[in-house]
Amino acid sequence: MSASMSASLSDTGSEGSLLDEERPFLVSCSTTSTSTTSSTRTNSPTMMTTTSIISTTVAEDQEDAACSAAAQALLSRQLSVSHRMRVLTFFAAIGGFLSGYNTGVIAGALLPLKRVFDLSSEQEEAIVSATIVSACIASIVGGTLNTYHGRRGTLLLAAAIFTGGALLLWTAQNYTCILIGEILLGIGIGLESLTSPLYIAEVAKPSMRGKLVSAYALMMCMGQFVAGIMDGVYAHLLPDGWAWRAMFGTAMVPGMVMFTGFLGLPESPSWLMMASTSTNNTSCSMEQQAFTILQSVRDTDQEVELELQSLRQTARHVTTTTQDDNNDNTPHNHKTSILTSFTQMTRDVATRNALLVGCGLMILQQICGVNGVLYYAASVYEMAGFDELTSIWLSAFTAFAQIIGLALAVVLIETAGRRVLVLTSLCGIGLASLGLGYSFYAARIYSPSTLYIDPACAAQPALVWDGITRNCWDCTSIPGCGFCGNACVRGTPDGPLFMAGESQFSCPADTDWSYNVCENPYGYLSVVFMVVYLIVFGMGMAGLPWTVNSEIYPVRFRSLAVSFSTGTNWLSNLLVSSTFLTINSPAVLTSYGSFYLYATLCFVGAATMYVYLPETKGLSMAQIEVAFEHLGSRDNMTSSTTITGEQAPLLSSHKYDIDPQTGAFGTCKSTSYGTSSKQGDATVQTCDSSDAETPPEPL
Repeated sequence: MSASMSASLSDTGSEGSLLDEERPFLVSCSTTSTSTTSSTRTNSPTMMTTTSIISTTVAEDQEDAACSAAAQALLSRQLSVSHRMRVLTFFAAIGGFLSGYNTGVIAGALLPLKRVFDLSSEQEEAIVSATIVSACIASIVGGTLNTYHGRRGTLLLAAAIFTGGALLLWTAQNYTCILIGEILLGIGIGLESLTSPLYIAEVAKPSMRGKLVSAYALMMCMGQFVAGIMDGVYAHLLPDGWAWRAMFGTAMVPGMVMFTGFLGLPESPSWLMMASTSTNNTSCSMEQQAFTILQSVRDTDQEVELELQSLRQTARHVTTTTQDDNNDNTPHNHKTSILTSFTQMTRDVATRNALLVGCGLMILQQICGVNGVLYYAASVYEMAGFDELTSIWLSAFTAFAQIIGLALAVVLIETAGRRVLVLTSLCGIGLASLGLGYSFYAARIYSPSTLYIDPACAAQPALVWDGITRNCWDCTSIPGCGFCGNACVRGTPDGPLFMAGESQFSCPADTDWSYNVCENPYGYLSVVFMVVYLIVFGMGMAGLPWTVNSEIYPVRFRSLAVSFSTGTNWLSNLLVSSTFLTINSPAVLTSYGSFYLYATLCFVGAATMYVYLPETKGLSMAQIEVAFEHLGSRDNMTSSTTITGEQAPLLSSHKYDIDPQTGAFGTCKSTSYGTSSKQGDATVQTCDSSDAETPPEPL
């Protein structure tokens, strides 16, 4: 290799290792240069004139210069694309932060709201439920908005609703305003949680897609953590009348940043190509926009042309299929189009299989019990025997454990793959749930026994045990009963109660009064297993369901399918959150029985995903569609039997290459070269302009 080419590669190394997409072109240049040099060496010096030597040297220098310039230009473009990807993801991930913040802030705001507005229990439940219910409805309706108004337009609307809802809550004067504000926040959450992962997945390169969508999930978790911190700070620094206003009003700042940022961001190329088929008068303009956007987010023009061609073919196929189903060419209203799309979606084998897997992942994310754990973390620690203040701080600490897990997922997702992380996470959550269940069981059976029991505290309703009071744990789980001096008697949080004429010998004055919780020597086990639970959850099931759902559906059904899966997530969230405390009660499964149930569901889910979840790491959207057409086939379960990872985009994106001298398209020949030890030998393509093949038709 010539000195100039070596210098080029040396400079490239200073910026970071060359991406796989660069290698075919560089190998082609290197091979041509080497061939020329070898040809020169085979000719005898006595047969070469001075002129031919000079000509050969000049030709080599020109070729080396062309290759070096092309390599530098390619590297510069790749760095620009990577920077643009980060900017796009940042503004889309702000939506995730807002969703996390607005779902988490209510936990701290509810206490001062209750005191200021004298809220009843029903009103408290309505405020909490309003956000989840409205988010569920908005996520389902949001599929239609995405189809007809685009990803960018839907995210701008979500940002405006976030800001408006936060402003209304900041200035609220009564319960009605608070309820309306929570409904608005729920609508914003539903639209954003549906659209942001979709937008990132459609704009991102296949090699960065998983990492960027996982970064979105990380920001959502970060929003929940920041909400908890801000709740504590505002509650400590401000009076009740201003603390809750500051908690809600803070969300206006990221809402305005998100809105302003998306004003300068492009629309999804996939949506533009789909929309161009239904708006004939602007179809050329939309195709040109898609082409321009792809040029700014793809490393090479060959990738742009091939992806545009694929999107164009998909859009034409959808138009033809829709016209065939309608049996005429007359325009149909939105309702008819949605019903037609739903029918086509359920008939399409790949989409139907993908929808079952995607919705299954969303359900598993919730029925593992994580939102119950997060929403009621302080209550869980109280069940383990910690006092109220300690429980609050422990719940904040364990919320940070999920962020650690998500950070690991961002690092591992493009190396370990989606499938491995999902299966590892589900199995880890199951084991951690078993550990949590045992910690609660140990807290009960090793709790101090009772020697005296007030008749009113002798028993309680129970489903999986006899309900008879035998120890402190059983006693304090009965409303209105407490424990002191090995006695279970009636009382309040302030102390025991005695009826007139009743002796106080059963509860000596020098003993500690336990109400709601008991001394627990095994409480540390609950902390350990809670942290493990949230780390392994964050490493897989926190972000992977969103990542997988954003990439497994064909573009023609993507908006509708993602709206279904997102709606499934929120419905499952509502179900788990509304039943968590009931299932954990001694009257139903008890605290340890409920976590045994969650562990069982995780193991069943892991077995199901082992059979039906294919690996999608590094695959193009078309390759993913093929994988789901053959769902359940063992060959589709891992990347070892198919061209995946970095090889898939490499082979597909360099079908056509450009000659550095002439700029002409050429057919591609195969050349074997060594890659990393993980991939072994891979096949790359070099081009020969002498046997030119027609490139994809330009716009």
